[in-house]
Amino acid sequence: MRRKHPTVTPVDRARGRSRHGRGGRSSVTGPDLAPVITRAETFDRIVGDTAHYLVGLWPDELAGVVFQVADMPTDQTLPDRLPRWRVDRDGRRVTLFRVPVERVTRSPEKDDTDRRVIVETAVFRAVGELIDKDPWDLAPDRYRHW
Repeated sequence: MRRKHPTVTPVDRARGRSRHGRGGRSSVTGPDLAPVITRAETFDRIVGDTAHYLVGLWPDELAGVVFQVADMPTDQTLPDRLPRWRVDRDGRRVTLFRVPVERVTRSPEKDDTDRRVIVETAVFRAVGELIDKDPWDLAPDRYRHW
């Protein structure tokens, strides 16, 4: 059973599109196999899980904060480097950009754990920027066993 996080909303993603008026596409795997989970869905789930964890640790500081996921930034006035997240303190909004975050490391040996750590780190850093705390101070006991 998939758990939806009401604080995370994907933006700028066209799912279930209808090509040439033929209606939505059917599942690639068919009815007998488990559905394919895309990288975007996996990214959304990791951001949601991490945001839920941080909201549980910092309920007062993160009350009303909305977490969004977008594929790429849409600003025309970008610096030379692509931002991995955007923090809007006034609007209480954190937007993570999937493609720049996923491409942080170029190592072909990345496995699922490495990818999860990369996404979690981006969420921690964005939340740290939002509430003016060091990302390592957000969950000091989380990695103490390492």
